[in-house]
Amino acid sequence: MKFEFIPAMAVCILTSTATLAAEAQRFTSGPARVSLIELYSSEGCSSCPPAERWLGGLRDDAGLWKNFVPVAFHVDYWNRLGWPDRFSTRDFTQRQYAYAERWGSRSVYTPCFVRDGAEWHATPRVEALGGTAGVLAASYDGANLKVEFTPAAGAKPAEARGYEVHAAILGAGIVSKVTAGENSGETLRHNFVALALGAAPLGGDLALAVPNVAGVPRHALAVWVTRRGELAPLQATGGWLD
Repeated sequence: MKFEFIPAMAVCILTSTATLAAEAQRFTSGPARVSLIELYSSEGCSSCPPAERWLGGLRDDAGLWKNFVPVAFHVDYWNRLGWPDRFSTRDFTQRQYAYAERWGSRSVYTPCFVRDGAEWHATPRVEALGGTAGVLAASYDGANLKVEFTPAAGAKPAEARGYEVHAAILGAGIVSKVTAGENSGETLRHNFVALALGAAPLGGDLALAVPNVAGVPRHALAVWVTRRGELAPLQATGGWLD
């Protein structure tokens, strides 16, 4: 499904007051390249359930968190079809449009996969891309995130703009019974759904709490680093929080 309009380009930060009561957890990428795999999806799109099932299948993939970090961003432009997707936000829609602008396109569609900032088609198996990207390390206490990034030797300098850290709280094991719209009567299952998204310059604390969303039995954290003002990730890491 495709949707088209001319938006004001902005990637916004979502925050929450809820926190996960836990000791600080640490996630580290290692030097090898870890891909960020993004899925732009909607509960109101009849073409999306197969893509969501594919993404959910990555829970059992040996490369999860080691070779790739998956994130599903639910967009809001299909809500007009009769089913308001409770995981969708305007911010995630704007993020997809920001990608489209960089690709020279005025339209977006669902389901849409993005791997490391480029349009991508899902494959039966997610192969590691190889190469080194530097070490990304994140420490998370349920409310604040501290991140360190050591670029690979010989990496392109970040110049004066420096680096920016992005992080998303993900929900997994979610079951939604849809009663209207294109998927009316369907029971949808979601994993790696973005519940909150934040960004900050590398070097400071990033406040990002786990939202109190009903029907989310498990949470994970996805972290990636970019050059400031860019979307394409340089390195990613993440893992389960509970």
